[in-house]
Amino acid sequence: MIKVILCDDHGLIRRGIRDTLADAQDIEVIGEAGDYTELRGLLHTLGKDNPCDVLVLDINMPGRSGLDVLHVLKDEGNPVRTLIVSMYPEDQYAIRALKAGAYGYVNKGGDPATLVQAVRTVAQGRKYVTPEIAQMLVESLTAPVTEQAHHKLSDRELQTLVMIASGKRLSDIAEELMLSPKTVSVYRARMLEKLGLSNNSELTVYAIRNGLVAS
Repeated sequence: MIKVILCDDHGLIRRGIRDTLADAQDIEVIGEAGDYTELRGLLHTLGKDNPCDVLVLDINMPGRSGLDVLHVLKDEGNPVRTLIVSMYPEDQYAIRALKAGAYGYVNKGGDPATLVQAVRTVAQGRKYVTPEIAQMLVESLTAPVTEQAHHKLSDRELQTLVMIASGKRLSDIAEELMLSPKTVSVYRARMLEKLGLSNNSELTVYAIRNGLVAS
């Protein structure tokens, strides 16, 4: 039996994923979390007695993002295999997530059967990539690619960009990410410099044009 933990801040999304996986007789959801704090407690509680085979993780959550969680798990040497499930298209976050340690990346708007297949693949210790991601990887190896400006951003800078473009104030971002307002301001300044932009309005337009947030 493949034991799965779901981590997504939206209860309805978790329910949809849980119901999808429940149709597979070889998969069991043993726990759910709405953010990193809950996830950390859950992993600690389950421990070695009831280990998780696959963590199905949303990339955009309050506090620590899915990318942050991937880095933390990697730094802690946690062996859990992670499958990123996101509303964002593959071309924006998939490669970044795989580089951060994810075993696979699935779009939430895809076929439910794809999610089941991805969980089974990841549970076997193999990487799961869609044909679109595979094509991106091939192209990155065989042809010179003009890197988009936001690919130069750190994971935290990218997360801050998405939050600013979603209309959140720096003070709200600082509280949600559990950072000081000064630190968030530093991230914002670095983003503006790396992207060659001047203000939040230009950041928002950039994010929408590049599919980082919904228009």
